[in-house]
Amino acid sequence: MAQITAAMVKDLRERTGAGMMDCKKALVETNGDEKAAADWLREKGIAKAAKKSGRVAAEGAVAAYISKDGKVGVLLEVNCETDFAANNENFRALEKEIAEHIATAAPKDIDALNASKLGGKTVETLVTEATATIGEKISIRRFVRYETKGMLSSYIHMGGKIGVLVELEDGNDQLGKDIAMQIAASSPLAVDRTGVASEDLEHEKEVLRKQALEEGKPEKIIEKMVEGRINKFYKEVCLIEQDFVKAEPGSKTTVKDILGKAKVLQFTRYQLGEGIEKKQEDFAAEVAAQIK
Repeated sequence: MAQITAAMVKDLRERTGAGMMDCKKALVETNGDEKAAADWLREKGIAKAAKKSGRVAAEGAVAAYISKDGKVGVLLEVNCETDFAANNENFRALEKEIAEHIATAAPKDIDALNASKLGGKTVETLVTEATATIGEKISIRRFVRYETKGMLSSYIHMGGKIGVLVELEDGNDQLGKDIAMQIAASSPLAVDRTGVASEDLEHEKEVLRKQALEEGKPEKIIEKMVEGRINKFYKEVCLIEQDFVKAEPGSKTTVKDILGKAKVLQFTRYQLGEGIEKKQEDFAAEVAAQIK
């Protein structure tokens, strides 16, 4: 049996674009023959799937999972290239399976998740096989896992376009659902003022200072104006200060009002594809290029 070195795995990975674990397995199966290993990957549909790795995957779905005892929760975003693939039964089943796996395996990050075993295969292998089967690039983008002594609630909007996971203390199921929906609708940055990042606060203050100067306000009163206006900023970005979205029109009910003695300990909100630069197709340019 030939010795499989890290350099051999690296070379095969660069040649085929397949995952590291898949490349190592291919070399083991072919006794270190790189050409045969590349063929083995193609035969398994893995190299073909790897060719899709350069595509932009900004569609997909956000999914949530909460254990039966309500003490462990997961929020997960898995991306693909089109809405069509995102609605594929195999895609949804894989995402559900991975979310449940995260709850029990508790991986610390994406690399650990990809390397972990699920049903006898690594998660990376399962994703690669799904890519080959579905015909689009599929990638696990991010996840968060909560473990609590209190309670967890989740909310998925529009079939996975937005997902929320929230941890509460002294809450109930209806309150948890209402808070999760609030977070989905109003996208707060933090639970309260203490959670607002200092850089976000300073950025907002600088914007407000410039606004005041543009309005021709005297510099000596600008700081007082900024402090006054920053309260409006807090009301927009702090969950407990936001107007409750399900309140009657004209009501001044805030999230803090509906919480009562309950507390929101933490939350995570994922919006599908946020921050991913989607490829913009220029069909006129494409046709022109083909004519040339």
